[in-house]
Amino acid sequence: MNTAGDRLQDAARQAALALPDVSHGYPFTPGLDVYKVAGKVFLIVTDIVTDDPDDRIITVKCEPEHARAHVRGYASITPGRYLDKRHWISLGPGPGITERLVTDAVEDSYDLVAERLPRRDRPGAR
Repeated sequence: MNTAGDRLQDAARQAALALPDVSHGYPFTPGLDVYKVAGKVFLIVTDIVTDDPDDRIITVKCEPEHARAHVRGYASITPGRYLDKRHWISLGPGPGITERLVTDAVEDSYDLVAERLPRRDRPGAR
């Protein structure tokens, strides 16, 4: 059975892999599926299989003002787990967490990271 957390994570993975020049792997620990653009992290999928639905999250980079708005607006969006709480948010399954919201969060995170890269390292610059 595919749980809401699994669907959320699948949507995030698909959105990330549809973007240009994305790499992914497990550089930190086997339980964290990390997605990067030009070597910079923009998405972390907590890939730990437990019975706790709170472990089925994704973490994305976010502008601080947008991060605060998301945390205020959704019970299952929290400041980024294990990361800078101002610049990262974690999304878990819950009311209002749609596939579109997840896809938008992943794409926004990618754009935020990519636009801060040196021009020569940005996707499509080669």
